[in-house]
Amino acid sequence: MTLYLERGFEETTVAEIAELAGLTERTFFRHFSDKREVLFAGAGALQELMVSAVRAAPASLSPFDVVARAVVAAGDAMGPGQERALLRQRVIDANDDLKERELIKLAALGRALAHALIERGVDDPVASLAAEAGIAVFRVAFERWVRGPADADLSDVIDSSIATLSVITQAREPGKRQDHG
Repeated sequence: MTLYLERGFEETTVAEIAELAGLTERTFFRHFSDKREVLFAGAGALQELMVSAVRAAPASLSPFDVVARAVVAAGDAMGPGQERALLRQRVIDANDDLKERELIKLAALGRALAHALIERGVDDPVASLAAEAGIAVFRVAFERWVRGPADADLSDVIDSSIATLSVITQAREPGKRQDHG
């Protein structure tokens, strides 16, 4: 993160990263496929955690409540570490290719959650909508968390975002069209 912030992501080489970490380039490539993966290395574990939470949720929960549990589990797992997350986000925000990569990772996470809901017997498009709503909650909460007070708890920010979404969605009755003009 230090090199990315000091020199810029594009200007930082794998050799420089390896040297700073006290590794060889070969060792670096045993752990990461490229220098972008330093920023996204935890995506697979996060997806596994969230999909497992969906699978383990009680059958009585609504599809969105199942996804909400998975999002809260992700927040709990990320725990403290706001400073590192903020540095990571600053690197990503400064590079359009990294922003795109993050969106791709979030889209893949949404698809994985939708698939896990479908495995539970939830029909599409309900599964896709619930998963995408959960990803939106996670993304918005994460952005609020990294830019918020240093003592903020990600799970609390997620809970607040879920509550806000609940208020927003209660404003409309399902199946009724509303005048937006």
